[in-house]
Amino acid sequence: MNRKEIALRNKLLVGLNLSYTRLIEKKQKEDGNLIFSENGKIVKVKARKLNATGVEAHKA
Repeated sequence: MNRKEIALRNKLLVGLNLSYTRLIEKKQKEDGNLIFSENGKIVKVKARKLNATGVEAHKA
């Protein structure tokens, strides 16, 4: 990869991270759920159990 491609890649990653953080924050305010696929299974997670980085705060 050249410098332009690396710079573009980094900007895209920053944008994706910002979008994901905003989604989690919005769902937390609404007391909503996020739906994920884990090993081929559909998993519903309360947004309040996630911190802004998307890592589960605690397993219930």
